Amino acid sequence: MRMTKLPSGEEVSVLGQGTWRMGENRSSRDEEIAALQVGLDLGMTLIDTAEMYAEGEAERLTGEAIAGRRDEVFLVGKVLPHHATLRGTAAACEESLRRLGTDRIDLYLLHWREGVPLEETMSAFERLTASGHIRHWGVSNFDVGDMTELVALAGGQAVQSDQILYNLARRGSEFELAPWCHERGIPIMAYSPVEQGRLLGHPALRGVAERHEATPAQVALAWTLRDDGVIAVPKAAKASHVRENQAALEIRLAEEDLLVLDTAFPPPRAGQPLEML
Repeated sequence: MRMTKLPSGEEVSVLGQGTWRMGENRSSRDEEIAALQVGLDLGMTLIDTAEMYAEGEAERLTGEAIAGRRDEVFLVGKVLPHHATLRGTAAACEESLRRLGTDRIDLYLLHWREGVPLEETMSAFERLTASGHIRHWGVSNFDVGDMTELVALAGGQAVQSDQILYNLARRGSEFELAPWCHERGIPIMAYSPVEQGRLLGHPALRGVAERHEATPAQVALAWTLRDDGVIAVPKAAKASHVRENQAALEIRLAEEDLLVLDTAFPPPRAGQPLEML
């Protein structure tokens, strides 16, 4: 498994597992748990979840999947912005820990930014770190202006990652945000790296996949992970899909491949607002 470093110096796997849309259907619960466990077996030890996903059911499902294997996992959680007050963050974290069946979250993110002052949320994160309930904190869906404001605050440079929407069809962050983060050693964590499957029928992507005897999803993942400082957290609800994702790490895209994909999915020529799903 390829690894990348957080600003803290801790290494995490560049290919993790997402849980958005898991836990929504009881009939697929056992299959989803098994998929997460297969991912752990394959070295995809970073698991991303959130209190919002399936109203907590994704956390419960994740907790079942990692039971007895907690020390193998780098667990990423998120607090909703309307919970992100000093007291609300602590309460939300405690509820997440209960659903996950663990005593700690390795990386706790502010899911997106709303009205609560960043200073207050950071104070809550610092208290949770001091108490051992979380080990590190970061953010999600922060654009470069938000990140600049964040690191200018006292303690703000402790931010460990910015989780954003990033894939072939969503490249706006490459213009300013991604370089800003890379210069500071802050990894980008890419959610929906295959655009929830909507990319996979594109002729250019299919052509590159055929040359590599791979699937379009594998090429899309390989493209997302082509540079250092990026972590991808695709959701895979079946063990076969998890194995397919893991095999994407073996693909090395040539300059010709990258040119084809740049032509089909052009990089940004100017700044644009950060996209969200």
